[in-house]
Amino acid sequence: MTKHLDNDITNVRNMNLIAIFAALTAIGAFIRIPLPYVPITLQTIFVLMAGIIMGKKMAGFSQIIYVILGLIGIPIFTEGGGPAYILKPSFGYLLGFIAAAYLVGKLLENRELNYLNTFFASCLGILMIYFIGVPYLYIILNYVSGVDLSFLGTIKAGMIVFLPGDIIKVLFVTLTAPLIKKRLKKYLP
Repeated sequence: MTKHLDNDITNVRNMNLIAIFAALTAIGAFIRIPLPYVPITLQTIFVLMAGIIMGKKMAGFSQIIYVILGLIGIPIFTEGGGPAYILKPSFGYLLGFIAAAYLVGKLLENRELNYLNTFFASCLGILMIYFIGVPYLYIILNYVSGVDLSFLGTIKAGMIVFLPGDIIKVLFVTLTAPLIKKRLKKYLP
C-alpha cells in the first residue's frame, strides 16, 4: 500500500516534483538559439531528466502540466503561449516532450540506473520527440503556414540540424541524472 501512495501524483511531495520539472522545462524554453521554424533550447534536458528522476507517470504529467499552462496563455513557450500556439510549427515537439518523458521513465522503471541504460533511454526519448515533432512541423508548415517544404527538407530543418546539440544533451543527462537521482533518493517516490 505504501508503494501505491508513493507513486500517487496527488502526494504533496510528488506534486512539488512535478511542478519543479514543469517549471524547469519552461525555463529551458527561454535559453534558446533562434532558428527558422524551431529554436534550439535546453528543454530536452529537463524532459529527459524528468523521466529518469521521477518515472513515467510523474514525468509525463509534468510535461502535460507544462503544455496546459502554456496553452491557457501563460507565456512559457519559446514564443509566448495561448491556444493559438497549437498552430505553431514547433508545437509538435511540445507534444513529443510528453511522450518522451513518459517513455524514458517507462524504459528505466525496472532497470538499474546506470550510464548505459540512461544513455539508451535518453536517445529513445530524443527520437520520440522527433517522431512526433517532425511530422507535425511538416503538416503545419505545408498546410497551415503555406511554406512549401518537402518531408526531406522538414527532416533536415526539424531534426538533422538538432542532432549534434541533442547528442551533447544526451551525454550531459547520461552523466548527471543518475548522480542527481542518487542524491535525491530520499525525496523521490
